[in-house]
Amino acid sequence: MKLAIAGKGGVGKTLVAATLSRLLARDCYKVLAVDADPAMNLAYALGIPADLASTIVPICENVKLIEERTGVSPGSSYGAVFTLTPTVEDIAERFGVFGPEGVRLLVMGTIKSGGSGCMCPANALIRALIRHITLKRKEAVVMDMEAGLEHLGRATTKGVDALIAIVEPGIQSIETAMRVKKLAFDMGVREVLAVGNKAVTDGDRKFIENSLEEKAIPLLCVIPFDQAIPRAEMLRAAPIDLAPTSPAITAIGELKEVLRNKYDVV
Repeated sequence: MKLAIAGKGGVGKTLVAATLSRLLARDCYKVLAVDADPAMNLAYALGIPADLASTIVPICENVKLIEERTGVSPGSSYGAVFTLTPTVEDIAERFGVFGPEGVRLLVMGTIKSGGSGCMCPANALIRALIRHITLKRKEAVVMDMEAGLEHLGRATTKGVDALIAIVEPGIQSIETAMRVKKLAFDMGVREVLAVGNKAVTDGDRKFIENSLEEKAIPLLCVIPFDQAIPRAEMLRAAPIDLAPTSPAITAIGELKEVLRNKYDVV
């Protein structure tokens, strides 16, 4: 099961990615959680202690690793020759950090835009690593993405079972989901689905349902607004630990069952 989770900033991507990762691990899956969002908050949402989370160096900022695998330091002058197919098979094991329930976290960091020159070796390493994770690794992978899907490429998407766009009641969120859908389809993602979040009223739920139906994006579930979630964020605690039976966590548990029924090939 390989899932990429995307959407507008603040809609709850990290909540869904972290909680799904923990719940799948409880079901005896071997889980790799990948933080590919510039905010890099997945460690806290997974429940990795702050003192350990603060020591994590994102792969794109690991200068020694980038030079070792590509042959060029990120600080090299523009035009330096480096390998586009670096060895990456051992990176998750070497640099992944274990969290509760045995979930392994790998933090990618932010890919800089084209033309930045010195970041090209880092880009090559990140893209090769994402390809390996989605196409070769025999485990459940949950990727917390940014809306632009910068880490994905055409070769990568062959291994992604679904891209899940998280939306909240608001037109900007729906429009972002539509852009995510177009990007994903352009890259060849097999299936684009949606999960609603932060629904306070029946009107919020209906707005999400009607908007996604109009945009032809299948809706998997709607997660209610839950006061426990912002409280967990303030405390930098995993919501699944702080409020394991809260409405949002319960709804994500139901989402997990839907995804298992849809994609589980065990």
